[in-house]
Amino acid sequence: MKVLFWIGLFGALYSYFLYPLLLMPLSRRRRRPLQPPAELPTISLIVTAHNEAARIKDKLENCLLLDYPRQRLEILVASDASSDGTDELVAGYAERGVRLIRAPERRGKEWAQLLAVQAARGEILVFSDVATTIPGDGLRRLAACFADPQVGAVSSEDRFVAPDGELLGEGLYVRYEMWLRRLESGAAGLVGLSGSFFAARREVCLDWDVLVPSDFNAALNCVRHGYIAVTEPTLLGFYPAIQDEDQEYQRKLRTVLRGITGLMRRLDVLNPLRYGLFSFQVFSHKLMRWLVPWFLLLLLVASARLAREHAIYALALAGQLAFYLLVLGGTLSERLRRLSWVKVPYFFVTANLAVAQAGIDFLRGKRVTAWQPSKR
Repeated sequence: MKVLFWIGLFGALYSYFLYPLLLMPLSRRRRRPLQPPAELPTISLIVTAHNEAARIKDKLENCLLLDYPRQRLEILVASDASSDGTDELVAGYAERGVRLIRAPERRGKEWAQLLAVQAARGEILVFSDVATTIPGDGLRRLAACFADPQVGAVSSEDRFVAPDGELLGEGLYVRYEMWLRRLESGAAGLVGLSGSFFAARREVCLDWDVLVPSDFNAALNCVRHGYIAVTEPTLLGFYPAIQDEDQEYQRKLRTVLRGITGLMRRLDVLNPLRYGLFSFQVFSHKLMRWLVPWFLLLLLVASARLAREHAIYALALAGQLAFYLLVLGGTLSERLRRLSWVKVPYFFVTANLAVAQAGIDFLRGKRVTAWQPSKR
């Protein structure tokens, strides 16, 4: 039982704390200052949509206002068999250079993106969801990143907007994730990009697996083609914050389930003889994080069984019980949940509940095929 306790403790701490510490001395690649390329690359901006009639016009207006030479930019809307009038609204922008690529049947986000990739003509393919607002200089910043011949894909960094339009402060989790991305970017490259706004070289997108999340697919294909995927801290994507906690939970559940499915299809990426440091990053960031809820459960059970044997186990049990009592308080009281010292444990536990459910769903054979954009 003592061995199980220490395994549980190590597993619970590894992905979130020990992995970044191990990665820090390995993160040696320094970000180059953004320099405009001698000649701007041609860009295909692919907007993925399913039943977005309420928001598609605002998105297209955002795209058309971007500061990038129109002769070097094409805008495509990849419609996942929308049925609410989205396609008709997009067709109204044809004279302004917007192309509609419609999937004849609903087969998911990556399938619609694949059809757009096949139709795109740009050297750089930029992927964006309808809910994402791209800053006016966003494409020029992307183009500058690709002036580095080692870079195969570039991820934006996330910023969230309140319903009244006010920019929300970065939460602890978002700051942590962006920090970890920068460490990975300086090592073997990102193991996943911001799926709502990222870009990749055309050759990176040719092997487009429709059953693997596009952000992971792009990162993996970068390594296969001798590139790296990086984050650019000055490249921001603005998203409306999801207000409904049930919707946020379901979003996390779908994201993890799709991630597990994708990794199981690309298990070769865990082979360090082939992928080197990148394999270590995938193992640590993806696989070990998906195992955290089970390590936490193991730690709690082992602590309870050992509490009478030594003070260290009793203290461990007391600490865990206090932690989960805070979460329970946050569950019962929305007012209490707003306090930062309750919000962080509450978020951590609910996120890991979604991870645990996703793992169980995967083992039961459930897969996410149809894509349903989050209502933001």
